Amino acid sequence: MPPNHRPRKSPGAQPLTSKREQYVALMKQGMSNAAASRVVGVNRKTGHRWRHGRIVTTRTGETRTYAAIAGPAQPISARYLSEPERISIADGLIRGLSVRTIAGELGRAASTISREIRRNRDAESMAYHPYRAGHRAAGRRVRQRSRKLARNPELWTAVTDGLEGRWSPEQVSRMLPGLFPGRPEMRVAPETIYQALYATGPDRLLREGVRLLRSGRVHRRRRRRSGERGGRFVAPMVMIDQRPADVADRLVAGHWEGDLITGSANRSAIGTLVERTTRNPSANSGERPISTAS
Repeated sequence: MPPNHRPRKSPGAQPLTSKREQYVALMKQGMSNAAASRVVGVNRKTGHRWRHGRIVTTRTGETRTYAAIAGPAQPISARYLSEPERISIADGLIRGLSVRTIAGELGRAASTISREIRRNRDAESMAYHPYRAGHRAAGRRVRQRSRKLARNPELWTAVTDGLEGRWSPEQVSRMLPGLFPGRPEMRVAPETIYQALYATGPDRLLREGVRLLRSGRVHRRRRRRSGERGGRFVAPMVMIDQRPADVADRLVAGHWEGDLITGSANRSAIGTLVERTTRNPSANSGERPISTAS
């Protein structure tokens, strides 16, 4: 080897790795690809490959896959603001519109728009950038948190003791303020207890906790909403004021009307059936005791 020859240095993999880590940190803060690439000192195409991944085929025919920083966007619920809505918010702010006006154009509550601007705007410039705001909102949305009972062993013990004493979740929730006065961290809603009882995995309250409930249901029953509740009869009832004329005027025989009167504690009942035209009662009308046998 010649005396003045210096060994060839390996490619700068470590500096590039450092730049990639810096690029990832900037992207998590909500910075765009062009801005993050400019700060780090790489080409925008390099940042684009880092962000979305790439597949490279070497000269030897070997295929190498570089993982993406962020995977493909997952569909989210319609109750969250979409990217077009965030763009409309930014346009409305540039036009000088009020929060209520922007909310009216989007069909959203004014509090939703106000909260979006307050949470996701830039802390330094106080400007609202829709794409950065979307990244910040997505970062908070994917955050996983353990249940309140799993994070507080003392509260966990107090709730389990109450359930094992055959108390309902509502009773357990109401007795906690008396047992732990002046300690707001020792409060839990009944719904939180129900969710912990029916949960799966490490956050489950008790292994056989559902057996301690008065209902004893292994699976939680879904409650119908007010708009989903059906009537008590298969066919819709016809109200008295909607009777046909021939029935209301008692002109045609064969139409019956009935009534039911129940006794004390529903232990007895009297049912009557009367034909409207002849006023003759049915032979089956009368008082019948109600059986209480199971």
